[in-house]
Amino acid sequence: MPITRRLRAPVVLPCDETCSVQRDAVVDIDEQGRLGYCGPRATAPEPDADTVVRDCPGLLMPGLVNTHAHTPMTLLRGMGGDLPLLRWLREVVWPAEARLRPSDIRAGMQLGSMEMLTAGVTTSAEMYFAPESVADAVLEVGSRVVIASAVIDMPDLGGLGGWQGMVDRISRWIDSDGLRFGPGERVELAYGPHSAYMLPTEALCRISEQARERGALVHTHVAETAEEDAEQRRSHGSVPRMLAELGVLEGRFLAAHGVHLDDTDIAVLAEHGVSVAHCPGSNAKLASGTARLVELLRAGVPLGLGTDGPSSNDDVDLWEEVQFAGMLARLREGDADAVRASELLLAATRGGARALHRSDIGALESGRWADVVHLDLDTPAFVRGSEATDERILSNLVWAAGAECVRDVWVAGEQVVDTGEPTRVERDTVLKSARAAARRIEG
Repeated sequence: MPITRRLRAPVVLPCDETCSVQRDAVVDIDEQGRLGYCGPRATAPEPDADTVVRDCPGLLMPGLVNTHAHTPMTLLRGMGGDLPLLRWLREVVWPAEARLRPSDIRAGMQLGSMEMLTAGVTTSAEMYFAPESVADAVLEVGSRVVIASAVIDMPDLGGLGGWQGMVDRISRWIDSDGLRFGPGERVELAYGPHSAYMLPTEALCRISEQARERGALVHTHVAETAEEDAEQRRSHGSVPRMLAELGVLEGRFLAAHGVHLDDTDIAVLAEHGVSVAHCPGSNAKLASGTARLVELLRAGVPLGLGTDGPSSNDDVDLWEEVQFAGMLARLREGDADAVRASELLLAATRGGARALHRSDIGALESGRWADVVHLDLDTPAFVRGSEATDERILSNLVWAAGAECVRDVWVAGEQVVDTGEPTRVERDTVLKSARAAARRIEG
């Protein structure tokens, strides 16, 4: 495949399995928006005569992968911010969401997608309603998304045909448009059962069967708080054990949060290849607890990082989650070496892709989509710049850098952020639409 673009940088982090640091390296992008060669410039193939070569002073790495989010909730930021999870949901969030229109969800998703892209987050796994509006927003902004259409059993949502109607709509959409679609396969469809405590077992089994038939991801909340699954614990010991007994952990399964897991639960997840989206910021703010990050990684559970909803976090900046994950894990273990900078970076990139059961994003490797982020090393976060040792560059990136260092972003080879600004949408226009929607929801 002809190479149309070559990016050159003093430092490239491909986020391979060893988290190597490549010096004076290049990243090649082909005409379909996929990656070609990635490695030292000295051993790179000669570019074609018409290949566009761009020097990127700084660092190149894959886009971050946000494995659990409810991004349209940008419109609800600050509402009920001092309540515990279940009261926050029942007294504030669900009543507000009942007033949302598809156009509101589109506006909120546009705002969050723009916020994520400019922070170097190229992919998010969303669980929300009006999935068509979510897809439209993402395709307009230019990011990448896995949309798990929400399935929940609530009387207020009876107009959606109950959980049966919600499941059938997801299946029909996949059958009609395919599992992935859009330029660069930017949109993937998935099933989003809210949780075991908000759905009957019949629904969980039906969703699992429908998803396996289509090769689709099942994305659900698991063990987020100690009290949410009390009935399942009384009957089965835990939610993971109940799901295993029902046979719904087969196929592609993503468990969001996984805060309250014991050793048996972790073993069950590992045995079935279930992945976990770790959301330390939201879990801390809502006092839900701290997931057993070190034990999950040691057990071989695929683990990514997530922001959760921007009204429970309250942002979609995955760089913060990288730092929270590391600090809370070290604090929990009482060990400053419990989790290393390289492991945290991989959790936000390669590990995030693995958590979504995908091998086409999350790393700068030949054949994957060219989702690439350019960071500035001429900042206080990188005091030695590109001259620093490999270990120090990784440490600076994880513990000192952040969204403010992101300069340029490509998704499927298309530049969607240029010098910190989105290329496809106007920042002020997106913000104006979101503010109007938020104003209407609050009355």
